[in-house]
Amino acid sequence: MKLKGQKQESSESSEGAKGKMTIPLALVALISAFGSSFQYGYNVSVINSPAPYMQDFYNRTYLDRTGKPMNSGFQTLLWSLTVSMFPLGGLFGSLLVWPMVNNCGRKGTLLINNLFSIAAAILMGTSELAKTFEVIILSRVIMGIYAGLASNVVPMFLGELSPKNLRGAVGVVPQLFITIGILAAQILGLHSILGNAEGWPVLLGLTGIPSLIQLLVLPFFPESPRYLLIQKGNEEQARKALQKLRGWDDVDDEIEEMFQEDRSEKEEGQFTVLSLCTFRGLRWQLISIIVMMMGQQLSGVNAIFYYADRIFESAGVASNSIQYVTVSIGAINVIMTLLDVFIVESLGRRILLLLGFLLCGASCAVLTVALNLQNTVSWMSYLSIVCVILYIIGHAIGPSPIPSVLITEMFLQSSRPAAFMVGGSVHWLSNFTVGLVFLYMEAGLGPYSFLIFCAICLATMVYVFLIVPETKGKTFMEINRIMAKRNKVEVQENKGELQDFSPV
Repeated sequence: MKLKGQKQESSESSEGAKGKMTIPLALVALISAFGSSFQYGYNVSVINSPAPYMQDFYNRTYLDRTGKPMNSGFQTLLWSLTVSMFPLGGLFGSLLVWPMVNNCGRKGTLLINNLFSIAAAILMGTSELAKTFEVIILSRVIMGIYAGLASNVVPMFLGELSPKNLRGAVGVVPQLFITIGILAAQILGLHSILGNAEGWPVLLGLTGIPSLIQLLVLPFFPESPRYLLIQKGNEEQARKALQKLRGWDDVDDEIEEMFQEDRSEKEEGQFTVLSLCTFRGLRWQLISIIVMMMGQQLSGVNAIFYYADRIFESAGVASNSIQYVTVSIGAINVIMTLLDVFIVESLGRRILLLLGFLLCGASCAVLTVALNLQNTVSWMSYLSIVCVILYIIGHAIGPSPIPSVLITEMFLQSSRPAAFMVGGSVHWLSNFTVGLVFLYMEAGLGPYSFLIFCAICLATMVYVFLIVPETKGKTFMEINRIMAKRNKVEVQENKGELQDFSPV
């Protein structure tokens, strides 16, 4: 009896240790997110503040080359390319996710990806000295490829490293660093710091520093244990990686769960995007990530940021103070995403998605009314500011961070890379579409544009309510079984296999 008691006590201690945030797990999350996700956020925002000075550089360079000033149409085209090449590059980067993570591993892909960022940073930082604006446009494509890979690989990597009870909290960390990157670019882009005629090349070039740090530090941390065991077949390395991450020697339960998944993998094989799209056993998972990723980007978050300056100006904020108000909005975004890290495991993914989309939809509806009445009712302009802040809070707690967490959780090892490739492509394509279409929407519909965003938010919320399950605290195999019922396929309990059999 004593031996049995000792064994039970050891098992309970092991379970407790598995759920703890250890120093190695915290450090690998911070290094991965700072070196990669931070860059994504930084480059989303970095060209907003120095735009007039960069456009002036384009003009001066063209005048020096041709002896005549650039016409406004060509300047608009060049600047549109500078802005839109980043999301287009992101789409290309997303298409590289599946082949790179399967062949180079999760950590290996992040290390290789840093070379894109460092090369782009050097090119952008020296563009003024070289007197070439074409290099800036090319660098924006390269940074987009970098961000497309980073935005998909970091959540996948951290989701596979984390114990099930911390997967949500660790999964939100990449989005937290995206918001920190946006805020850092806004602060450094202030006219009094680097957002001026002399400082903008340095502002663009700074993006290489986090990548350099990651390139030097990340090799000291383990690769994804699931990748090592399931895809490389190396149980010893996977066990060592898990022991280092958990701070505990007894990792048998997690290893056994991976073997269960591995047996399922042998039946299914590695999914390509085509096989993922045609496999009935993953139909609702695939539809869910497409809906959530479209909802995330088509819900109007970029339009809100675009409109914010004019909303603040109409509310009486002095034009030279608007940049400081924008920084304040960026800080709210960071604070609310940080809060998400602490509440996602207690409230769950589903409630945060529902609450976030509801708040965004309601904000868009009220903002439409406020913008239409602000010339006749004086206090409506202040209501517009409140709507912008509430929208940012809503997006930060749900639509921004949660979809990538759910992609990690709703797919097994064989299908996860293809799923991230699909989700990432939808994300960047939707981002690019909003950037392309919103100016025309605004010209044609004015403030009523936000009613379209309101409808998208509410439609996504209804879908999440009806279809998306709660995944907190569940293993990948448990989530797989829940979705199998939705897909009307059988799960063989003895092996945990998902088979495309006749409907149950």
